[in-house]
Amino acid sequence: QLSISGVKLDVYFDVAAVVTTLVVLGKYLEARAKGSASEAIKKLLKLQAKTAHVLHEGQHEMEVPIEQVQTGDIILVKPGEKVPVDGIIIEGMSTLDESMVSGESMPVDKKVGDQVIGATINKTGSFKFRATKVGKETFLAQIIKMVEEAQASKAPIQKLADAVTGYFVPIVMAVATVSFLAWFFLGPQPAFVFALINAVAVLVVACPCALGLATPTAIMVGTGKAAERGIIIRDAEALELAGRITAVVLDKTGTLTKGEPAVTDILTADTGLANGDEILHIAASVEQVSEHPIAKAVLIKAASLGQHSSHPLDTAVKKEAKKFNTELYPIQNFLAHPGKGIEGIIQIEIDGNEQKIFLGNRSLLEEIDIVLSQKLENQAMALESEGKTLLFLASQEKILGVIAVADTLKESAPQAIRLLEKLGLEIWMITGDNERTAKAIGEKVGIQNIMAKVLPEQKSEKIKELQAQGKKVAMVGDGINDAPALTQADVGIAIGTGTDIAIESGDITLISGDPLGIYEAIKISRKTLSNIKQNLFWASIYNLILIPVAAGALWPLFGILLNPILAGAAMAFSSVSVVLNSLRLKKIRI
Repeated sequence: QLSISGVKLDVYFDVAAVVTTLVVLGKYLEARAKGSASEAIKKLLKLQAKTAHVLHEGQHEMEVPIEQVQTGDIILVKPGEKVPVDGIIIEGMSTLDESMVSGESMPVDKKVGDQVIGATINKTGSFKFRATKVGKETFLAQIIKMVEEAQASKAPIQKLADAVTGYFVPIVMAVATVSFLAWFFLGPQPAFVFALINAVAVLVVACPCALGLATPTAIMVGTGKAAERGIIIRDAEALELAGRITAVVLDKTGTLTKGEPAVTDILTADTGLANGDEILHIAASVEQVSEHPIAKAVLIKAASLGQHSSHPLDTAVKKEAKKFNTELYPIQNFLAHPGKGIEGIIQIEIDGNEQKIFLGNRSLLEEIDIVLSQKLENQAMALESEGKTLLFLASQEKILGVIAVADTLKESAPQAIRLLEKLGLEIWMITGDNERTAKAIGEKVGIQNIMAKVLPEQKSEKIKELQAQGKKVAMVGDGINDAPALTQADVGIAIGTGTDIAIESGDITLISGDPLGIYEAIKISRKTLSNIKQNLFWASIYNLILIPVAAGALWPLFGILLNPILAGAAMAFSSVSVVLNSLRLKKIRI
């Protein structure tokens, strides 16, 4: 105690020291916890290779730091090494572990012409590749950038916390002042000391930090958790919106299926064409300038039967075609009918006359007024009931034949649909196929709500219809053809594989292309949103209860005061507890 003019006063040097210590300790623990929250970024940075074996003039090998690798360099990768940058294999073949960037656990076979991603691990043979993207342009660098931007962004729910925090300090100062004045005039002796202790306790216990940390720490952990599973969430707003989704619309091709169609059946009409080979030959001739995946399927099938393909985008088809002497028919006036098919003029070998040939779906047949015979119609319907997509080959006057194409379902598609339904979501499939084919695919994966015969430009209109019903809609597509629908949806989820995906087209990008990633993205978003609400609730309740207690609200009834030391401890605990609660997201069971 200190005696001044005969008045004995308590000395609170220990309070000042302990409060300062507790505040510093709290900040230290908070920093440690926040550092743990950003662990995903650290893991991604550690994936990068440090050096690369660059081949000068194609032969002389030199190990250089990865920062010195330039676009166009030829790089040698040996078994067990990391691929240093993105590129295309020009010699050799191997199996690569891409799990660190895609979340795909199974190794992927790579051959000449295939793309490789920096930071993936070469498991077996040696190969050479040409660097196409280096430095900040690599796929891994893009992922790191997107995760960093997402972790630094603000969710809409944080606007309330920011607004409260803006008024928090003036309110606390006002409460401390009122507390001091009230106890100075009404409190027990020594009134000044009693009033000062309560005012200081209010200032110490008040914790805007907890409100400020409630959202960003949860966002940081949630987006990091998603990145570890090959799910890139563009920003905090996308994460929050994904947590509120009530309906999911899935494009069929590339989302539920592998996007690698293959020709399974060929039907011939009674037109004088003796067998399916000629049907395939004509179809391949029309498809040779098309970029559609089905065109590739027709060309590969034609090459396997002895037809020559000059498809400009497919090296494998070109190599296969060299084994055969037969050339494709030259094509003129090629025209695409979006969502329906294609047409072009070719010179058919049978009669030597130029013919306008059409290849497409039933909508294209209706457009050119071509009717199938009853026999061919029955055969076509049987194939459609198996979930196969049909290409109808016709001239201006008659049907020539039918080619059936099937796209293999992704193994995890049925499981993904079941899990999405368990989340209480309304599931829709959208496709350009006819209703019979669409229904067959829907039955295989367990989807009852189907939108069939939808043209690409109509997809966004279907999304609007669901939104008009009050639903929060997520659209899942390949990120390229589905861009308008992805933009229209509340959340656009781009699904694909490796560097082939349009990473900029969706709010959320699933690197591996696994449909289970849709479920994981939504579940992580829901858990993160729930965690944010918990944090905000705790931070609000803490301040609403302890600030009045610190001001002396319990003194008149119970004689209880909040010591500044305890106030400091409570303040530190409040901040740390919010961060620790956010870190629980790292333990989410998917």
